[in-house]
Amino acid sequence: MRFWVAVGAAETGRETLMFLAKEAVRLAVQGTAAGVACDGCPSIPDLLQRNEAAGGKYYVCPLCFNAKQLDADALIGGAEIQGTIPMWKWIGDDAATTFSY
Repeated sequence: MRFWVAVGAAETGRETLMFLAKEAVRLAVQGTAAGVACDGCPSIPDLLQRNEAAGGKYYVCPLCFNAKQLDADALIGGAEIQGTIPMWKWIGDDAATTFSY
């Protein structure tokens, strides 16, 4: 569901960033994300494609990514290896709406 929320934000023109950590960093590697979250939901690959097309971004935790020895050359579109400081710089000093679940 969090991908669906992010895609909805990006597709309505909002700047959108998802910070992927722990096992979620694997979703930023091409060919890894598969399946459907629920009956009738769009597929995870479709949501990733829509998010990229709408300009949505992913920051991928470098500690988590490197601990899993993943290939940075295989990142999906819109994904960057970035930590929490770049995330906070992206957010800036203005108020930001966040969802976490």
